[in-house]
Amino acid sequence: MNREWWKKAVIYQIYPKSFKDSNGDGFGDLKGIISKLDYLKLLGIDAIWLCPVYVSPQKDNGYDIADYYDVDPRYGTLTDMEDLILEAKKRDICILMDMVLNHTSDENKWFLEAKKSIDNPYHDFYVWRKGKKGCPPNDMKGTFGGSAWTWNEATGEFYFHQFADCQPDLNWDNPKVREALYEVLKFWVDKGVGGFRFDVIDQIAKVPDEKITANGPRLHEFIREMNEKTFPDTVFLTVGETWGATPELAKKYSSPKGDEFSMVFQFEHILLDQIPGKEKWDLKPLKLTDLKRVFAKWQTELYATGWNSLFWNNHDLPRIVSRWGNDSKEYRTLSAKMLATILYGLQGTPYIYQGEELGMTNIKYDIADYKDIETLNIYDERIHTGYSKEDVMKSIYAKSRDNARTPMQWNSSLNAGFSSCKPWIKVNPNYVEINSESEVSNPDSVFNYYKKLISLRKKYDVFCDGKFKLLCPDDEKIFAYTRETESEKIMVVCNFGEDEVSLGGKLKTHDGKILISNYGDCLEGKLRAYEAYVKLW
Repeated sequence: MNREWWKKAVIYQIYPKSFKDSNGDGFGDLKGIISKLDYLKLLGIDAIWLCPVYVSPQKDNGYDIADYYDVDPRYGTLTDMEDLILEAKKRDICILMDMVLNHTSDENKWFLEAKKSIDNPYHDFYVWRKGKKGCPPNDMKGTFGGSAWTWNEATGEFYFHQFADCQPDLNWDNPKVREALYEVLKFWVDKGVGGFRFDVIDQIAKVPDEKITANGPRLHEFIREMNEKTFPDTVFLTVGETWGATPELAKKYSSPKGDEFSMVFQFEHILLDQIPGKEKWDLKPLKLTDLKRVFAKWQTELYATGWNSLFWNNHDLPRIVSRWGNDSKEYRTLSAKMLATILYGLQGTPYIYQGEELGMTNIKYDIADYKDIETLNIYDERIHTGYSKEDVMKSIYAKSRDNARTPMQWNSSLNAGFSSCKPWIKVNPNYVEINSESEVSNPDSVFNYYKKLISLRKKYDVFCDGKFKLLCPDDEKIFAYTRETESEKIMVVCNFGEDEVSLGGKLKTHDGKILISNYGDCLEGKLRAYEAYVKLW
């Protein structure tokens, strides 16, 4: 395997709780994932990013880890995990473990010890500040609402948490913490995993006294040390979640020197449909020219100096076909293919979130049916501060993390084939029309379009190496660009809406070979609703 195999790879993200239930308890599990490996092999993916399956009280769906060294019983056993790694490897698929190293659960044995006494050996594993009950050290807020400080009676201190109060932040300034976490990583490397995805890794070097959370002064020092002490000098894939990354920072993270990560997730494009300076719940329409500008910036500035990750969806984001496509019966398939075309023509490593390859859509629950801690907290907080229920629910329908967490839609049978009993969260009712079984057998499906895009990326080097050039930068309906090497050139052309668009000489589309088209052809001089195609010269 080439050391940089991941540059031509496609990675599939699995949210285990909602992927496939093998034992009829309503929760997805590791054996369920094993049973679907052939499906993923058929799609053509090269690696699985596995969201946390460690022992956890599940207050934040596994991103609150109580034991890094074992598998939560609801997902199976450590033996099941070893079997998954082995069975995936047989199909040339590697497993990326999701690592949460910024914080633990408050039920982690480290924290249970740390909160007992200031003299406890584990006390300095976390971030503490002296204070007076009811008067936090400063006014910092947690991402999920409320203060970022929680009082601990036993020590007369506040502990710091960037997320929920059940997720205390680790103190990376303590070398013993770093060594303990490196031992965790080495444990999983020895189990045979092929890489790690690092949750909110840009927040590990926080300086709460100065209200610094992301991109703290020692961040790159910590990452380079972790790289040196734990990542094998082999074909290992690492990706960091970095909400605050800029292209300059991303060059440090993903430099060809390889002393930090293979790549990072940056989220500049994901923030374009919220009011600047406000929360993600404060909605505004997406402006296509902004989206093109952001993609063009990252494609241009990281060329030959870093590496992009490419994604529309993940477990924290709404479904892209509902967000920026059109999830109506008439246009769902066309717009899902169009969005995939835009992304898969770019330079970087694409990530598919489970169900994206089917064109799965957002959900509209009653508030009582939501499970996500962030969603429930923001509902209570906004209702309390005077927002109308209608406004709050509009934001939740658009941005709740539970949009991504509905059970995977395998077939049209009871519970979408996900489980033989009532799932932990309600299935999207449209599973009867949108499901894997019907799409795999349909040559015109979203699934088979993704499958073809993946095969094209592996066949033509221009997808990996080509230099990017944005076309029609000021056009508010057309998203078009070229990628070019000395021997190959592709042009990606997409209509980002349902109105027919006249090209009017804006693009020279009369020559070239069609590699893929969501209509099966292309017409001279115009683009139909959500039309997308890729041509090769």
